[in-house]
Amino acid sequence: MGSHEVVLFMRKRLLFASANAHKLKEIRALLDPLGFEVVALHDLQFFEEIPETGDTLQENAFLKASFLSKELGLDCFADDSGLEVDALHGAPGVHSARYAGEPKSDQRNLEKLIQALEGNPLRGARFRTVICLMEGGKPRYFEGKVEGRIIHEARGQGGFGYDPLFVPEGHAHTFAELPAEVKNQISHRARAVQGLVQYLKQHQSPPAEQ
Repeated sequence: MGSHEVVLFMRKRLLFASANAHKLKEIRALLDPLGFEVVALHDLQFFEEIPETGDTLQENAFLKASFLSKELGLDCFADDSGLEVDALHGAPGVHSARYAGEPKSDQRNLEKLIQALEGNPLRGARFRTVICLMEGGKPRYFEGKVEGRIIHEARGQGGFGYDPLFVPEGHAHTFAELPAEVKNQISHRARAVQGLVQYLKQHQSPPAEQ
């Protein structure tokens, strides 16, 4: 969703850069049970703008991860997420966060999407996340996606972004209506993070916490 988010390794702590408190909470819920403590990058007083000018989710994830790796001299990973709507030929995609223009607004994005699909029976869509892990200056990618459909009007008070309009396959409720623990089991971000964590468990051995 055009998100500014990057994670750095420091023992068993994962430092996550994002201006979105909802995403920080979601990432913490996913990684805390696996033994990783997630800390926001602003806790390190790092407030520089992270480049996000790619044409694809993968490019943006790479740009953000490589930028932080060079700036801080640490292995790190970053992710970018987007909503791909079949009837809109994959839009808003990489431009999801700014679909309705600047400044970013979830509400205006929802309204624009509802208007764009008005009268269209084709409602198929998917959320997709791409994570780029930078290790020793080399990228490794992990992807997660969840198929679903776009409903005609927003439902639910939870989640963020396009969650009130997206009903995942196999469910009758939107991401904004589903309990957080359910969403965090099936979401695109959860699936990408699971791939990353599996890799870390196989290739990284964080020292025990002091």
